[in-house]
Amino acid sequence: MAYYEHPQDVTTLPAWQALTRHREAMQSFSMRDAFSSDSQRFDTFSLSSCGLFLDYSKNLMTAETRDLLMQLARECGLQDAIEAMYAGEHLNASENRPALHTALRRPIGDKVLVDGEDVMPEVQQVLNKMTALVGSVHDGLWRGYTEKPITDVVNIGIGGSFLGPQLVSEALLPFAQRGVRCHYLANIDGSSFHELSAKLRAETTLFIVSSKSFSTLETLKNAQAARRWYLAQGGTEAELYRHFIAVSSNKPAAMAFGIREDNIFPMWDWVGGRYSLWSAIGLPIAMTIGMSNFKELLSGAYSMDKHFQTALFEENMPVLMAMLGIWYGNFWDAQSQAILPYDHYLRNITKHLQQLDMESNGKRVMQNGQPVNCDTGPVIWGGVGCNGQHAYHQLLHQGTQMIPADFIVPVVSYNPVEDHHQWLYANCLSQSQALMLGKCRNEAEAELRKQGLSEDQVQYLAPHKMIPGNRPSNTLVLERISPRRLGALVALYEHKVFTQSVIWGINAFDQWGVELGKELGKGVYSRLTGAEASTAEDQSTQGLIEFFRARHRG
Repeated sequence: MAYYEHPQDVTTLPAWQALTRHREAMQSFSMRDAFSSDSQRFDTFSLSSCGLFLDYSKNLMTAETRDLLMQLARECGLQDAIEAMYAGEHLNASENRPALHTALRRPIGDKVLVDGEDVMPEVQQVLNKMTALVGSVHDGLWRGYTEKPITDVVNIGIGGSFLGPQLVSEALLPFAQRGVRCHYLANIDGSSFHELSAKLRAETTLFIVSSKSFSTLETLKNAQAARRWYLAQGGTEAELYRHFIAVSSNKPAAMAFGIREDNIFPMWDWVGGRYSLWSAIGLPIAMTIGMSNFKELLSGAYSMDKHFQTALFEENMPVLMAMLGIWYGNFWDAQSQAILPYDHYLRNITKHLQQLDMESNGKRVMQNGQPVNCDTGPVIWGGVGCNGQHAYHQLLHQGTQMIPADFIVPVVSYNPVEDHHQWLYANCLSQSQALMLGKCRNEAEAELRKQGLSEDQVQYLAPHKMIPGNRPSNTLVLERISPRRLGALVALYEHKVFTQSVIWGINAFDQWGVELGKELGKGVYSRLTGAEASTAEDQSTQGLIEFFRARHRG
């Protein structure tokens, strides 16, 4: 039977038990001492693949740690799980679907069967259709209702239809094509729509309504607002097709909205929203950087797919990062993971990885419905590096929690200003170094004495100046941010998340917890608007409804 049909309790496996004993033996492990005693530590615990360089030497690990973690991966059947994913087996058991986002970046000529049918011809057809649309907009051939060329493209979507495309289009801004500006509308808050529409002209704006089901509340409400705005600005129903296209698996709903059948790009059940930027959901990316660069993005992701599938676990970047996450989350009680990009263009990578990781692995039961016996996905947080140094890095260095961190930094800046980038890179390295080294009591005291303080002052201030250190981090270095390298970087984290789901025996591809709030929201809305007179199930919600109704006007 396939591993996902009968997942086992990972805490009962021999490697898990060995790791538990190893953790006790590592209680007094010092990274400082490890670097001092091993001149080859950096070389031993670093690797390069797909245009990315990973230094994982600043971790609470030895060669034995790595061996035991890889043994655990093998005992969990990770290689079989990887092959099952690429083969289109129904890894998403609760919805009886494959998880085949990797098919979206496979080259022409490959064959991928889903329930006996090769899906690659349709994938290529959609890419060709995207190429035609993007080319016509960039060449000024796609015209609005006044025959003026399109100058602005607005992507209306939320979740995976927003976060991934926004990340990539902003990260690759140096590759942006001239003449077309791309915008994103996700939040149902009317202020978002108001602020955006004030910058646009209906006659030169193209809206992309991105919703797999074409029933997502926020997306539909914003699409309806855009439609009303377009008509109020002088557009007509007859010319609507010039200004609205859709990416959806629900063609009838999109057509009922008023979008022409030819303007609808398909989605597939075997692509989850948070894994969908590689599909037609990536249209705003292609509109920003052009189709040739979009295909380079796919190519970079494909290179990471091959690496993940074929590299030995000990030399496999996604597997190593995933198993280190298991090590800290399940054996060191780490509850969160910081993502710290040292690059302005990567400022939204944390938001995308929050959804990718927390929506995938925020689960409490295994594939067989039995409760897990260990912690699963961590809280993902962080932000642009230097900004964070003046905000939450204090907690990373001296707080009571151990929080593993991923530093991400390019070697080359597209916008060099004097020595700014050298300082940026230096800050990235110094922060990871400080997390590892810390400052011991003797060093704090010596520093204070050097400043001429009295011994009483030294003894009082020294505990405040001490920094424990020995806090783990990875450093991911890119020569520069390019479509290929960014594709590999995003795919790296996709495969990391999947690997961890296999270890825990959970389903990384459903998200039932997201649905409950949506379901309850319909009833709350009905009570807010008076369409339904019944009371809420709890006093708090009912009280807040009454508070709103007593004060809201409009």
